[in-house]
Amino acid sequence: MSNTKPIGVAYSDQDIIGADFLLSDNQLGYTAAAQGTVTQATDKTTAVTLNKSAGRITTANVQLNANTAVSFTLNNSLISANDIVITNISAGGTAAAYTTYVSSMTTGSAVITLRNMTGGNLTEPVVINFALIHCQ
Repeated sequence: MSNTKPIGVAYSDQDIIGADFLLSDNQLGYTAAAQGTVTQATDKTTAVTLNKSAGRITTANVQLNANTAVSFTLNNSLISANDIVITNISAGGTAAAYTTYVSSMTTGSAVITLRNMTGGNLTEPVVINFALIHCQ
């Protein structure tokens, strides 16, 4: 996208507010300042707080029984009721043993569910990435 708004001897970037499309040939994401990390204190049901648009949640290093799901709350002042919260397992834990998803949300928080899909009990921290897609 070329610079098109003259402001003296320089140009300012185009304003994308109201644009129908936002296209990228490479990457689209959050800056390092918009990301953060948090670790659960007690167990895999302990709520965490991270007021960032994206981040990494490290679960507590406690047992999650076979074929069992647990949920915890992500408190985040940036979440609105219209937003979309995306989660995925990014590291830690036994490969392909877990799934994660957002089971409910409201303004200021999302409930994240983590499921052990294996036939055995697992005691290990799991790192969950999340990203907000902000909607108005």
